[in-house]
Amino acid sequence: MSIYHVMARYYDALTADVPYTEFVEFLLRIFQKEKASPQLILDLACGTGTVSKLLAERGYDVIGADSSPDMLSEALNKCASLSNRPAFICQSMTGLDLYGTVDAVVSFLDSVNYLADPADLQKAFARVSLFLNPGGLFVFDLNTPYKLSSLSGGAFVRETDDLFCVWQAAWDEKTKLAGFYLDFFEKQTGCRYRRQSEDHLERGYTPEEIRPVLEMNGMELLHVYGNLKFRSPKADEDRIFLVARKKP
Repeated sequence: MSIYHVMARYYDALTADVPYTEFVEFLLRIFQKEKASPQLILDLACGTGTVSKLLAERGYDVIGADSSPDMLSEALNKCASLSNRPAFICQSMTGLDLYGTVDAVVSFLDSVNYLADPADLQKAFARVSLFLNPGGLFVFDLNTPYKLSSLSGGAFVRETDDLFCVWQAAWDEKTKLAGFYLDFFEKQTGCRYRRQSEDHLERGYTPEEIRPVLEMNGMELLHVYGNLKFRSPKADEDRIFLVARKKP
């Protein structure tokens, strides 16, 4: 089963603690800091479209791209009432193929970590560069190796009225890969539940590994920030934000 097939219907409820508004406000402060005035923004691996919606509500034209039809269905429903609706397309990060260029690219909630094969990271950054206007910003976050390794061996539970989700994490220090194994127990009629499973894989990249891949694709890494803070990351930072610019 493809990832996010089951989870798509419950993703927003299961991630209710994610501060999406803070993510977008931080992004807008980055634009201001870098004197960037994008009009058309690509939300890469947009998921259920929360970031796309928030950007559209702030007046930006938005394209949301994601490889999961189930997640995009949720995004379409979420943005249906907007007068400035984002355009959603079903495309992977490595298979991005736009009709034109964009002024900025954003990718949040550790989507880049899902490019677990370094060859896929290279392909995705090449596609970003191809469709990003010269001088345009590419802003994305990463789960740090510290965070991914600290989750290893843990078991976690999330619950909604209709779903009981249990997930386990495993970290391989040699490969820097983190596996997440999710079991969903979806409520049926009466006292019955249907069990379905998904496996997710992330790689713990460092800025030192990211920088040369950006550079070989015509982009320069401008800044690495701690989690939603304009400061250098701490040693025990869970999430970092990277700001790159396509060279003129």
